[in-house]
Amino acid sequence: MTLHKRGFTQKLLHCAAVASLSLLPLCGQAASAEKPGEGVKVTPIFPSIAEERFRGEVAVAGLRELGYDVQEPKETEYATMMLALSYGDADFSVHLWDKLHDTFYQKAGGDDTLVKAGDVIPGVLQGYLIDKKTADAYHIKYLTDLKKPEIAKLFDSDGDGKADLTGCNPGWGCELIIDHHLKAYDLEKTVSHNRGSYFALMADTIARYKEGKPILYYTWVPQWIAGVLVEGKDVVWLEVPYTDLPDGKNDVNTSFNGKNLGFAVDKVESVLNKDFAEKNPAALKFLSQVQITADDESAQNLKMQQGENSAKDIGRHAAEWVAAHREQFDSWLAASRAAAN
Repeated sequence: MTLHKRGFTQKLLHCAAVASLSLLPLCGQAASAEKPGEGVKVTPIFPSIAEERFRGEVAVAGLRELGYDVQEPKETEYATMMLALSYGDADFSVHLWDKLHDTFYQKAGGDDTLVKAGDVIPGVLQGYLIDKKTADAYHIKYLTDLKKPEIAKLFDSDGDGKADLTGCNPGWGCELIIDHHLKAYDLEKTVSHNRGSYFALMADTIARYKEGKPILYYTWVPQWIAGVLVEGKDVVWLEVPYTDLPDGKNDVNTSFNGKNLGFAVDKVESVLNKDFAEKNPAALKFLSQVQITADDESAQNLKMQQGENSAKDIGRHAAEWVAAHREQFDSWLAASRAAAN
């Protein structure tokens, strides 16, 4: 090769190298645009209720696609969850009940330290139900019908003469409303609020129903129990005579299908630590869009009740949900990437 040709070749290689180097920032920008969360650790925090893990796994899947390094979720009760988010010990949750957990939210700092980002599950119901057979036979429509000792005794499972109400775990928030209702509606002498491990208690309640015995219980929807004890077929909601809530905010909507259920019609929201939200617009945008129908969560919960209840199963359920809603999920991701720019 002549010196002239060698020099020309070296110039070509040099130009190619410069050109390739000049493209590196563009490639870096493209990767960054696709994964705006790259290099950022995120700590979720969820309740210790396995049945509520599903929606959290859907949220985690999206954050990982945005490049975030999502850590193993912490688990605790709701009041502690809000404090952890407020202090920055965790970054987000998708498990805040807007009305039910408002006291927990405000005591943890409220809007000063936390950000409510979006409605994960709108139209969440809570209330009291009894088996339809007993309701029809004794014309029971209202929770206050249990003031009558002869009616209360129908639901007595431990022989003390009082109705046994399968109630709410301490720390969930609903137990405070149930206790308030028993006092407000003058039911403390005839109704016992049984609390402990809710799903173990409900397993006993369902067993009683299958034996043909009367049942009385608190529940919420979405949840798998609604797929086992079907409202209108197996069980019916009990009405309350008027709305009476512990915080005195009795002008909220507590009605469903013309019945006053006594609990605010609620919604489950995403909530983030405020500093994390301000520094991570892509995560904030994504969590503001995540939404799952009550029917979808109930169907997933029913799979768990039927035996698909391991962490691996729940992760698979979330992946299947994402695959079935891929177009919608991708639109959430696209909006989140745009928010990062």
